[in-house]
Amino acid sequence: MRDSSLMQLMWLASPALPIGGFSYSECLEAAVESARVATENEASEWLVEQLHATLARADLAVIAQVIPAWQAQDHPRIAALNAWVLQTRESSELRAQTEQMGRSLLDWLRNHTTATPAQVNELAMQQPTYPLAFALAASSTGAPLRDCLLACAFGWAENMVQAAIKSVPLGQSAGQRILSRLAAEIPAAVDHALTLTDDTRQAFSPMLAILSAQHEVQYSRLFRS
Repeated sequence: MRDSSLMQLMWLASPALPIGGFSYSECLEAAVESARVATENEASEWLVEQLHATLARADLAVIAQVIPAWQAQDHPRIAALNAWVLQTRESSELRAQTEQMGRSLLDWLRNHTTATPAQVNELAMQQPTYPLAFALAASSTGAPLRDCLLACAFGWAENMVQAAIKSVPLGQSAGQRILSRLAAEIPAAVDHALTLTDDTRQAFSPMLAILSAQHEVQYSRLFRS
């Protein structure tokens, strides 16, 4: 991989990217509130399971399929995958998250050279979701597909570990131990995502949906999901 491709992936995966990822816990805060997650070990187990059961089987699988679609300018395929992401968000706040992050990443792309204005405008007309916007940004980096997924997954892991540190709460050393475990699990999650097809890709996580609905009416909270 070229140096420029690697640095663009690192940039896209960075929690410092101004797209709002830091403001979401993806139901972890609700799991803490309901006493399902109260320790470092429980937070680690929760995030590893979420990585394999939800991220790998849904968003990473979509990104794996839509990056080639962006490169081939397969507009019907792009629209179909974006619609699938929207349809599989099981609560209003989870849908709001993917839409807000998608719009913010598109705004970021308007000021960078990793996507053409025509591509940005095409996605902007479709209620853009984050997986589709990330795939657009990654599709023109020249990076291998697997590396694009690894970067996306690690960026997710960094954000989620920061959410765990704030909500459980945990210390920075505990957060680094959790991140180390997630980093060890990410390659297998990515490899699984790469094997999925339209028939095997799925978004079935009923406990997350229930916790998200509860989080929407939670009295005190730090995060938007």
